[in-house]
Amino acid sequence: MIADRMKQIRDNIQQVIVGKAEQINLALVAVLCEGHILIEDVPGIGKTTLAKAMAASLGCAFRRIQFTPDLLPSDVTGINYFNQKSQEWEFRAGPVFAQVVLADEINRATPRTQSALLEAMQERQVTVDGETRPLPRPFLVLATQNPIELEGTFPLPEAQVDRFFIRLPIGYPTEDEENSILLRFERTDPLGTLSPVIATDDLMAMQAQACEIHVETSVRNYVVAISRATREHAEVALGASPRGTMALYHAAQAWAAIQGRAFVVPDDIKKLAPFVLTHRILIQPQVRLRGRKPEDIVAEIVETVPVPVES
Repeated sequence: MIADRMKQIRDNIQQVIVGKAEQINLALVAVLCEGHILIEDVPGIGKTTLAKAMAASLGCAFRRIQFTPDLLPSDVTGINYFNQKSQEWEFRAGPVFAQVVLADEINRATPRTQSALLEAMQERQVTVDGETRPLPRPFLVLATQNPIELEGTFPLPEAQVDRFFIRLPIGYPTEDEENSILLRFERTDPLGTLSPVIATDDLMAMQAQACEIHVETSVRNYVVAISRATREHAEVALGASPRGTMALYHAAQAWAAIQGRAFVVPDDIKKLAPFVLTHRILIQPQVRLRGRKPEDIVAEIVETVPVPVES
């Protein structure tokens, strides 16, 4: 059962991450949908640790890319080089050829290097010198970025932001959680001994099962109504794309599966909309100056769009 296997993964991750059960569940929603995750928060919160703990728990091939201003697209995708020994051109695969790719501090790379991930994230393939090569499945990009520090960073283009299935803030730990962190990491780092709890084939089977979770017609219409409301809101310059609508739909299926249900309810949509849609909308400049944020717009839409009720 999906709920039981996801609980095993969550418990395994929580050997390293103290608390944050909801954030881990939301990350697992993206994993079930083979969607990419943008982990965004201030330094020292545990963004990279969460990404590495998740990769270790899934038993997938893992590579880390440290994004810096001097990183080149070929450093991500790979290059064709001439092998002097064999006297032939050969392809040296870049770190993107992995099942779980950690793009650490992704907004520190130049737009040209950031765009090297576009094809990989959408089509699950990479084209180098006119030759297209498929990426291994499942394929998941876990990107981290610091939204506070702007010096030496390059904002992600909208086309790339839209390819992230979910945006996940971590938040500061509670006082008790912070004490537990000190005790847990007092003598050793538990991340070094974390073992996989699921096989790749099992994960892909669960991804297929999650897509079969039932969504009643009125609930599907509710997903569409919320997404369209972001485009029609007076304070929004750019609303959620159809890709965002699909992401919210599949996220609700995955969330229902993690909760042990075989069907989606409207509360699933309301729960997930802020994490799936917020990063996909742009608000009007004058609205931003008044202190309004995309989170406020999405929360307002979720509260105002009529919820389907059982007749």
